[in-house]
Amino acid sequence: MANGTIESFEELRVWQEAQNLAVSVYRGTKNFPKEEMFGITSQIRRAVSSISANIAEGFGRSTAKDKLHFYVIAYGSLLETKNFIHLSKKLTYIDQPKANELIEQCVISQKLLNAFMRPLR
Repeated sequence: MANGTIESFEELRVWQEAQNLAVSVYRGTKNFPKEEMFGITSQIRRAVSSISANIAEGFGRSTAKDKLHFYVIAYGSLLETKNFIHLSKKLTYIDQPKANELIEQCVISQKLLNAFMRPLR
């Protein structure tokens, strides 16, 4: 950072937390049933990886409107991820402690993303 300005998306705490969530979800889904590889496993992994990808893409845009567009998409992917965590718990693919851990990571990311988008609205 030069003079307190963020120069790359990798410096953003919101992006860092989204990456941490993605790693946790990937690790948490590695033992899902093999028949789910092209079902919920694929869906949750696609959703969670989309969060940080859209934050990065939004960071590279030049207008506030363009930036916000990608951050809103990231937020939608975050909620999609949260949905699949709840579903995975109900299907007993993950246990309650793991579900709680992942949901808490989602909540942290939601708060950070909301705060990050606020000035652009």
